[in-house]
Amino acid sequence: MIQFRNLTLARGARRLIEDASLQIHPGWRVGLTGANGCGKSSLFALLRGELHADRGDCEIPANWRIASVAQETPALAAPAIEYVLDGDTELRAIERGLAAAESTHDGHRVGELHARLQEIGGYGARARAAALLSGLGFADAESTRPVAEFSGGWRMRLNLAQALIARSDLLLLDEPTNHLDLDAVVWLEEWLARYPGTLLLVSHDRDLLDGCVTHVAQISAGRLALFTGNYSAFEEQRSAQLAVQQAMYVKQQREIAHLERFISRFRAKATKARQVQSRLKALDRMERSAAAHVDAPFEFEIPAPERAPDPLVSLEEVAAGYAHELVLSGVSLTLRPGARLGLLGPNGAGKSTLVKLLAGELVPRSGRRHEGRGLVIGYFAQHQLEQLRGDESPLAHLSRQEPAAREQSLRDYLGGFDFRGAMADTPVAPLSGGEKSRLALALLVRQRPNLLLLDEPTNHLDLEMRHALTRALAEYEGSLVLVSHDRALLRMVCDGFMIVADGRAEEFEGDLDDYVAWTAARRAGGARTANDSAAGANKLARKEAREAAAEERQARLARRRPLVKEAESLERRLAHWQDEKQRLDAQLADPAFYAKPDAQQLKEVVQRQQALARLISEGEHRWLELHEELEEIGDR
Repeated sequence: MIQFRNLTLARGARRLIEDASLQIHPGWRVGLTGANGCGKSSLFALLRGELHADRGDCEIPANWRIASVAQETPALAAPAIEYVLDGDTELRAIERGLAAAESTHDGHRVGELHARLQEIGGYGARARAAALLSGLGFADAESTRPVAEFSGGWRMRLNLAQALIARSDLLLLDEPTNHLDLDAVVWLEEWLARYPGTLLLVSHDRDLLDGCVTHVAQISAGRLALFTGNYSAFEEQRSAQLAVQQAMYVKQQREIAHLERFISRFRAKATKARQVQSRLKALDRMERSAAAHVDAPFEFEIPAPERAPDPLVSLEEVAAGYAHELVLSGVSLTLRPGARLGLLGPNGAGKSTLVKLLAGELVPRSGRRHEGRGLVIGYFAQHQLEQLRGDESPLAHLSRQEPAAREQSLRDYLGGFDFRGAMADTPVAPLSGGEKSRLALALLVRQRPNLLLLDEPTNHLDLEMRHALTRALAEYEGSLVLVSHDRALLRMVCDGFMIVADGRAEEFEGDLDDYVAWTAARRAGGARTANDSAAGANKLARKEAREAAAEERQARLARRRPLVKEAESLERRLAHWQDEKQRLDAQLADPAFYAKPDAQQLKEVVQRQQALARLISEGEHRWLELHEELEEIGDR
């Protein structure tokens, strides 16, 4: 087993993990969570022997074989399947040994090596490698293509396949889904759930964590804690733990306040000296409880669009592609206000192409695209991160987009995306992929679009930002089309789905579970049967459930809208009243005001001050009522 004893791990002067002691037993599948920069990757480096503990011990069985995903892929001429097989180092060592033994006609050694090849399943290794490639989205013909011909994202899939084929005792996976589509993520989840060794997995995909881990290890505030169960169970345990911690903190604060009041009251009385000293010692000995808090730096909402045309945009028998390649044909789609559509389908089938068609970034080869008057599109795609100006700060990007806005208003807005203080003035170039994605989303939603087109918006985003984005999109009053491999996001946000596959885009009557069945049947060659099955007996019930969910969301948004408008109006009036009251307070506090007394003016100023105080008090009370109602609506 893996054992940490009083482990302290640091990078430079910064301590990442301090005084950690826990055990990870063979066969456990552990999800490792924590904020970006908390030390997850450093802990992996420690387990691989690339870092050393600053204090304490990290013990791993000496005979354990460790596998992890390589971060670089050389541009090799070797076929993809051979590159994957290189991950099984013992297999390759046996193959080299066999070649040497056969060249020297050492029959005894040849027999030994064939026996070992049989023991490790070497005769089926090529079939296992082909299955891994297929599961990760490679077509059968691509297994023989040279590694150098694949793009960066597909090379990372090859690296993942190479790590999975290794017969490891410990598998370390750091964000393995970053370059995968939904089909491959589902396949990987099933594969990891069957993995017989010990797994440590860093992922921001909560469905993946729920589906394959048995424990969760969290790094928070330098502490490494282990929880039993999947990610949902961890959240429940963590919430209960925080509730207990907060209750203990509140109780202790009351006790401290009581002791301090006694000390303050009787410190000067000789007759109480002994009791005072006793309470001072009690305060010194007290182990202080920290106030419980959850690190949730993201808090934003997507403004409701001012208006929306009907229909928003429509495609009529559209065909589209690139250069000499036709990707989609015969696509007909009409988006009306309130549409919340998720696009499903294998990688490379044309989901991004369809989004580009809707956005107007790709001209149809045939057919017709029509957009309604007043359409405002907010389009997010990964290539747009490259359009950010590396030498400019987040604040400069937003100021260029809204030159007339007040700087403090822009800073407050950026703070909701965790660009606070100096971060708002930092050049974009050194920011991480997740930080650039957050900035691109911030710039996009500020434009108040009535149609959001989101192509993999959660790539590089951590769990907290994904949760904030999911909540904001669920409450967004406009329309959206979403491509994502994050199933939690798709479930919460989308009312309907389309499948993009085999050059077509068609409505899918099932849900995400049906889509998983569809992909499994598709691999087996029965896609049409699977679609019929998914849309069979439960078709009407599923459709009615989606329609009911859509109606409930629209009703909730209809309830929210007047409350939000009243709250915003009240905030503006409160700000005006508070400014006026401050001016009157300053006027009444100024001795010069009384130099030439005017009884009528003094009476009017005092009456207005009192009236403003009453208005502010009543307004703040109503503001709290409004936000309590909004929170109640939002939690349903």
